[in-house]
Amino acid sequence: MNSRTRARLLKTGAHTVQIPRTRGRRGMSPYVVVVPERPSLTHEATAMLLRWLWRSRAGLVPTGVALGALLLGVLLHLLAPWAVWLLAPLAAAPLAWLTLAHRSHPAHGPALAWRAGLTAVALSVLAQLAATVAYGPLTGGLGVWWLLNLLVAQTVWPVLRRTR
Repeated sequence: MNSRTRARLLKTGAHTVQIPRTRGRRGMSPYVVVVPERPSLTHEATAMLLRWLWRSRAGLVPTGVALGALLLGVLLHLLAPWAVWLLAPLAAAPLAWLTLAHRSHPAHGPALAWRAGLTAVALSVLAQLAATVAYGPLTGGLGVWWLLNLLVAQTVWPVLRRTR
């Protein structure tokens, strides 16, 4: 192959191969063969991961909320550490809700168990957020606590979605 036939990269991401003069009539344009560039393995893997995330976006809501809460805790720890004084009393709000809900609409059996379980999860998440703001996300077992909250929420989420 001579220098006239080597591939030239265009701005479109395709390779163009110029074929030298053809035998035949004069003034004929040479053939131009456009070969699309194959995507890299990294591009293919990223596209496959993003398609999977998009298809299962409804099931991954707790993960998104947990990542958002972690990011919020980190930002509050860095920018407004005084916010712990607002978040710590807020962590008791699920207990107040359980008390008020039980007074106005008493529940027994599975309904009471669901209320108590949701109250425990909400209390744990809010307390973990307050501790993250107070001490930082990398302190002690806060990462493990966050992961346990995420696993519980991700496990309960399909059950809650199915009952509606």
